[in-house]
Amino acid sequence: MAGSREKKRDPKASLALLWGEQDQPRRGPKPSLTAGRIVDGAVRIADAEGLDAVSMQRIAAELGVTTMALYRYFPGKAELVDLMVDSALGAPPEVIGHQDGWRPRMTEWARQCWALYRRHPWILAATGMRRQLMGPNQLAWMDAALAALAPTGLSAVQRHDTVLLIIGHIRNLAQQLVDADEEGGEEWNRLAGEVLERHGHRFPALSATIAAGGFAPQGSDPLDFGLERILDGVTPLADRG
Repeated sequence: MAGSREKKRDPKASLALLWGEQDQPRRGPKPSLTAGRIVDGAVRIADAEGLDAVSMQRIAAELGVTTMALYRYFPGKAELVDLMVDSALGAPPEVIGHQDGWRPRMTEWARQCWALYRRHPWILAATGMRRQLMGPNQLAWMDAALAALAPTGLSAVQRHDTVLLIIGHIRNLAQQLVDADEEGGEEWNRLAGEVLERHGHRFPALSATIAAGGFAPQGSDPLDFGLERILDGVTPLADRG
């Protein structure tokens, strides 16, 4: 029964939960279990073990309640994930708006967003598996980015596209973190090295780049180079205003 409930997502239920518009019981004692407590428990599991480890049964066990008790608050896991994302994001830090100028604000916005993906790697899968219903926190992050770009000479479409470019860069880096496998990476490097020893003459530019350390781990934050190049490209248009 629990499995069947998790198959079909109810967008209306998600929106009501995200925006606090769900029906509230009018009578009876105050329940010890709340939607917020369920969400917090689910986020803890996802942070420790990934999104696949989150199930209604697992959350119920962690909270010491029955699985059926959770269904009083959430139709299924899909709706719960929507709230997990919004809860994990939280409100955008005020420090973003305290920066002087659109570029420092967007830089700080990107750094704060990148920090979120590193703290909660499962957000990548949770927001990429389907069209995401946005709650107040997620919309607040978008609003903060658009507010940073508002004084520029960018059109509305260009402001939105700039935000998408930056979040795309962040999500690409987050995917690399999720896919990282130190042991497997060492084996891949060894095998790739052996292949290039035999066939490197066929790929001179690649071999030269590897020899020059182009594929070696960098000491700087991986966010920096791509973010700076995006902002460099946007600046001439932004400064027209």
